[in-house]
Amino acid sequence: MLDDTEAHGGVRVVVFRSGDRELFISHVDLERIAEYTAMAATSGGPDDSSLGTLFRRLSEARPVTIAVLEGRARGAGAELLYACDIRFASTERAVIGQSEVGTGVLPGAGAVQQPVRLAGRGQAMQVILGSEDLDAREAERIGVVNKAVPDEELVPYVERLAGFPEAAVQPAKRRINAAGLPPKEDVQVDAAQFQVLARDPASAARVGALMQRGLQKRSRTELEYGAVLGEL
Repeated sequence: MLDDTEAHGGVRVVVFRSGDRELFISHVDLERIAEYTAMAATSGGPDDSSLGTLFRRLSEARPVTIAVLEGRARGAGAELLYACDIRFASTERAVIGQSEVGTGVLPGAGAVQQPVRLAGRGQAMQVILGSEDLDAREAERIGVVNKAVPDEELVPYVERLAGFPEAAVQPAKRRINAAGLPPKEDVQVDAAQFQVLARDPASAARVGALMQRGLQKRSRTELEYGAVLGEL
């Protein structure tokens, strides 16, 4: 999709939205962590296919990338949000969480780097180390989303941004990126640390306990993940 927008132009805005009212992207498939880390360990250089590099493309893409959050975005789902240029969150339904530390790893696809720049060091510490869920108002207050918006106002906000002159939008986006995006190398360091911790037996034990409680099913554990992590 991003390749098409670069090749053909004419696409001003790409919007990421979920058809599920409860879930945007809750997290990666935790039963496939070993597979993901093995694949990521072979990445690097110009052919890097890691998740952090993929999300980086959202930030650097020619169109403006907008996330419309109307459900839960945790872990890698939240990292996709941060990689988008602009994030709007439903006041009725949005939830954001970085659950990695609560399962014994750390974020490996941008959530160490991006929240520090969006919210500041102290708030990033709380979000990442606390592994708690944030609602839309709290996420807006600390800066990890641009605006908390009632459901009926989400689409008008997106449409407003889509109408501005591309000749001004493109250089503005490039200059903002030059000032604010984290270096690619820093995200790669985080990814390498994630790979190490994901192989730790303590992390595997916590993930196993969460699976027994119903993680990755439409259960209380999945829907209230941040709260359940504090109960282990």
